Amino acid sequence: MSGATAHSHIPLAAAPPSTTLRACRIIRALPHSVPGPDVAPSRTRCGFKSECTLRASVCSATSSGRSPRPRGQSAREQADGAIDPFAIKEQYNDGPLDKFMINYFSKRMSQNLGGLPYKEGFDGFVDLSKEMMRGRNSLQQQQTVAGVLESLLPPNAPGTFRKWLPFSRWTAEANAWITKVGFAWLVGPMEVQAIEVQHGGTTQTWNSGVHIKKCRYMEQTACAGICTNLCKLPTQDFFTNTFGLPLTMNPNFEDLSCEMLFGVPPPPVELDAVYGQPCYSVCEIAQEGRARACHRLDTERSRKGLSDAALPAAEAKNRRQ
Repeated sequence: MSGATAHSHIPLAAAPPSTTLRACRIIRALPHSVPGPDVAPSRTRCGFKSECTLRASVCSATSSGRSPRPRGQSAREQADGAIDPFAIKEQYNDGPLDKFMINYFSKRMSQNLGGLPYKEGFDGFVDLSKEMMRGRNSLQQQQTVAGVLESLLPPNAPGTFRKWLPFSRWTAEANAWITKVGFAWLVGPMEVQAIEVQHGGTTQTWNSGVHIKKCRYMEQTACAGICTNLCKLPTQDFFTNTFGLPLTMNPNFEDLSCEMLFGVPPPPVELDAVYGQPCYSVCEIAQEGRARACHRLDTERSRKGLSDAALPAAEAKNRRQ
């Protein structure tokens, strides 16, 4: 390519910001069939995939007219010092078992939606989740997910579980391990950790906590309402009330991590930190501003006479602890 010498031997990510900005504009103007030497041919929002040595934030900055992020500033750090959890999207390479689980759950979800057609893969799974929200209030959304979860069980499974595997340290720790091994396809990498559990009148330390490093589902849906009504609340209810194993889930909307605490009873949703979570600006159905809680968290909030004021970040952190 005749113009390749202009940028062929300098890694763009290492170039000064002004050079990087100009190079990004040059690359974006190139014919798509002739990628530069630092760019893989596959395409994405900015025209190229993440293999390009340019950070996605720089590419998006050029298209929006903003200046690229200053050198030394984290890719997830915004100008005001806050963390932008969507600045860099995690990449997943689903294996055969992951794909099987995604499509198996998608099939069950489709059946509960009256046989709604869906595309294979995680994107199709997320599309079905959004369909579960459409036209339903918060409680109905949770009930729809409960129907999907119950359809996965053999007959009389809850009663059998409660009889032969009553709530104990062993069942809590076993479920934490099963979650880590069996559900990485849904939420991404996890690790089991020690937590404090009130049991038998004493405070005990169990290895029944699961730390989700950055939830794939939360990142892909980018909606506090979906996280709460299609994941957190129905999953808590499924384990706590169906199987008799208390579970509290504490999503962190600042960094998209989440804590699953097997053996810890969940609080009423109105007292939960999620109840005051504002909309993400990237959410497809977000309301304006961050002074109000996400309108999809509890569609009956006004009828209950409860405030829709957003919960300050510091107070949300205190409630999660």
